[in-house]
Amino acid sequence: MNLTDIEFMKLALRLAKRGQGRVSPNPMVGAVIVKNGRVIGQGYHHYFGGSHAEIDAIEHATEPVSGSKIYVTLEPCSHHGKKTPPCTEALIREGIKEVIAATLDSNPKVNGKGLEILRKNGIKTSHGLLEKEARELNPAFFKLMQTGRPLVTLKYAQTLDGRIAAAGGSSQWISGPEFRKLAHRLRANHDAVLVGVGTVIKDDPELTVRLVKGRNPLRIVVDSSLRIPIESLLIRTALSTPVLIACTERASLPKIQALSAAGVEVILIPPDDKGEVNLEELLDVLGKRGISSVLIEGGSGIITAAMAHGLADRLVAAVAPKIMGRGIEAVGDLGIREVSRALALKYQRVYRLGEDIVIQAEFDRPPGTASTLQS
Repeated sequence: MNLTDIEFMKLALRLAKRGQGRVSPNPMVGAVIVKNGRVIGQGYHHYFGGSHAEIDAIEHATEPVSGSKIYVTLEPCSHHGKKTPPCTEALIREGIKEVIAATLDSNPKVNGKGLEILRKNGIKTSHGLLEKEARELNPAFFKLMQTGRPLVTLKYAQTLDGRIAAAGGSSQWISGPEFRKLAHRLRANHDAVLVGVGTVIKDDPELTVRLVKGRNPLRIVVDSSLRIPIESLLIRTALSTPVLIACTERASLPKIQALSAAGVEVILIPPDDKGEVNLEELLDVLGKRGISSVLIEGGSGIITAAMAHGLADRLVAAVAPKIMGRGIEAVGDLGIREVSRALALKYQRVYRLGEDIVIQAEFDRPPGTASTLQS
C-alpha cells in the first residue's frame, strides 16, 4: 500500500467517527470511493437502522462507481441484518472493482465471509490497512463480538486523597462543571449507564444526557432486594427513558409489580456468593441484548465489585484539588495485600479539565483473562 492508500483510509476513519453515539450496537464505519485517483464518493453509518457506510458512499457518489475502489474501515457485511441488506450485494451490483478493508468484522456472521463473497465475484480484496486504528475506533463492538459482554467503563470523581463523598455522604460537587459535562458526554456515548441502589437512594439521580447533545442511555440499577423508592426520579421518568432494575429472588413480588406498573423492567439475576446481584451474570444478559457498552457511575460498592471481578475495561476518573480526610473511598477492599498484586492501568490520556485532573486509562490485564479485549 502506498501513501495515497493510507490517506484514503484515514479519511474513511474520520468519516466513521461522525456516527459516534448513534450507531450502537453496530460499529462506526466509514467508506471512501476512489476512481482514477479521485474521491468520487464518501459515506458513513449515520445511525442504527440507517444505510451502512458503503451504501451511503454509493448514494452520495458524484458519478457512476463502476470500476472504482472503495476504502472501508470494516469488512462489508454479507448477511441480512434486522434493518439492512448485505453490503456485498450492492458492491457487486454496482461494479466495484476493488475493496480495501481496514479490518475484518468479528461478527461470526461475517468474519471474512464478506471478502470471500466479493473475491468469488471477481472483486479484488485486501484487509489490514490501518487495522489498529480501525479496531481502536470500535472497542465496544469488538469486545461484544468476541466475548459476548459489553465494554465496561468506570467513571467517578474523587478528591486528591481518594474520597468520592464526605463521611456524612455529601458528594455534590467534588468535581467541577467541566467534568460533569464530560460525564454527560460519556453517557451519550454508552448504551447503558449503571449505578447501585445506594447511589439512587442517596443522590436521586436522573442519569440522562442534558449538558450535551446525544441520546439517553438505558438506565440500569443494581438492587438485589428492590430497595429503590417508588418516588425516585428514575422511576418517575421510566416511561420516557427506559429503566432496568436487576435484582435477586430476595425481591418481593408486590414491589416487582409496582415497578412494572410504573414502566420499569425488572429482571432477576442469580446471586453471587454474598447474595448480591452477580455482575458477571448481569453483563452476560446485557450482552445477549446487544448492549455493547456500559458506563458504571457508582457507588463505591459497584465500582469495587467490578474491579475485584476483573469486569472493568476502562477508567475515567477526575481528581479534584481537594482534601477530604475521613470519607467514603472511591474503591473499597479488593483483597490485595501486596503491592505487586495491585491492579495495573495503562494511561490513555491525562489532562487538566477546569480545576480537575482527568485520568483516562485501560486496565492492564494479561492476555487470556476474561475481560481482555483481543485486537
